[in-house]
Amino acid sequence: MRVLENCEPKKVFYYFEEICKIPHGSRNTRQISDYLVDFAKEHGFKYVQDELNNVVIYKPATPGYENAPTVILQGHMDMVCEKRPDVEHDFTKDGLNLSVKDGYVSANGTTLGGDDGIAVAYSLALLDSTDIPHPALEVLVTVDEEIGLLGAFGLDCSVLSGKRMINMDSEAEGSLWISCAGGLSAVSHIPVQRVAAEGEKLQIKVCGLMGGHSGSEIDKKRANANIVMGRFLYALKQDTDYEIISYEGGQKDNAITREAVCEILVAREDIEAVKACAAKAEKGIREEYAGTDSNITVQITEEGYAETDVLHPTSREKVLFYLVQIPFGIQKMSGNIEGLVETSTNIGIVKLSNDEFFASSSVRSSVEAARDALSDKIQYLTEFLGGEFEIQGAYPAWEYRKDSPLRDKMVSVYEEMYGQKPEVVAIHAGLECGLFYKKIEGLDCVSLGPNMKGIHTSEEVLDIASTERVWNYIVKVLEQLKD
Repeated sequence: MRVLENCEPKKVFYYFEEICKIPHGSRNTRQISDYLVDFAKEHGFKYVQDELNNVVIYKPATPGYENAPTVILQGHMDMVCEKRPDVEHDFTKDGLNLSVKDGYVSANGTTLGGDDGIAVAYSLALLDSTDIPHPALEVLVTVDEEIGLLGAFGLDCSVLSGKRMINMDSEAEGSLWISCAGGLSAVSHIPVQRVAAEGEKLQIKVCGLMGGHSGSEIDKKRANANIVMGRFLYALKQDTDYEIISYEGGQKDNAITREAVCEILVAREDIEAVKACAAKAEKGIREEYAGTDSNITVQITEEGYAETDVLHPTSREKVLFYLVQIPFGIQKMSGNIEGLVETSTNIGIVKLSNDEFFASSSVRSSVEAARDALSDKIQYLTEFLGGEFEIQGAYPAWEYRKDSPLRDKMVSVYEEMYGQKPEVVAIHAGLECGLFYKKIEGLDCVSLGPNMKGIHTSEEVLDIASTERVWNYIVKVLEQLKD
């Protein structure tokens, strides 16, 4: 028996479960891309699969809709791969372990990939349908959205004829997203030197944080493990001498870091001072983040005597200075739209190798000048410490379109179905819509999706009832797009 067999709509959840069987993390999309191509072949649809693994599947209009403008249905096939530390799972080859509880689908200790597997499932169910009236459809499924919209960047949009796009990469039923922030990854490479040392090896682990999406949940005031670790290491420096052996925190710069691990070397007589500093720091940070991250933990584990290479004192100071000075969180709220985060940053990845300190921050803003100024700040910090800076995956903001017939129609359909207006909102998270808005002249675009919680975390869940309501809404919208 299929795990999602009793979930409605059956066809949507059938395809969602099929997708979940296939590994499809960012940069690992060939298998899921080929699955989409095989689907197109089996159903006799024309398709395009480009060298990046982006896929477009074309379905002709149903009778009576031959003269209606073509509609692009769009989502991305890659997912963020995160798991709880106690979960054994290889995202490169293992399918997801799905379960249903209390009206939600989850993946038992890993990310679910509802962002954006549900868009793919909706699209396949629509393509597979024989009784849903609709205009000609161009189903566009891109790759590597989660690591910088790489598929959308590389797509040759001449394969698309439509000027109306329904993006299905949101996670808030009842909201129509019509604008989003632009962003980039600010990447620092700082060379470090090492020297030989000996002493007692301790592991410091900052854990127990909520984490979350660095765009949609940056306003929740949640802690970032890299920032907490930097604060602790600086505080520890005031209490006792230590040397840094290793450091690792976070895997995705668009996920608020939940855990960071640092190994240090100390004299035996200083072990208790380290533990006391950790207890003090934990108490203070829990008080500071009460209500958002009240379970923050600073763990100290003794690993015994070691002779190993540690950071040269100058390199150690560079790492500490970077961790303490790197900006994090909301930098500015919008002056035009109440409650909208305008500019933010998240240091999502930190890794110390033998000769380099690497860090990557997601920088977002709905104002390009503010995005670039924040990037410049990180660049200056990096170069001040003798490092090299690079920008990866810069993408434009999706600008608000005052005249939007698609938005007006979708608002009207929502009112007709539910007796109230949907929220029409600008968001801080980045969407591929901004790129397509720049690349396709005259594009009219709206983003929607069912309720999801905890995306980009191991607590991610998909609301089953919401998924059905949004499906019914999409079907009704397509039925109404006859002119």
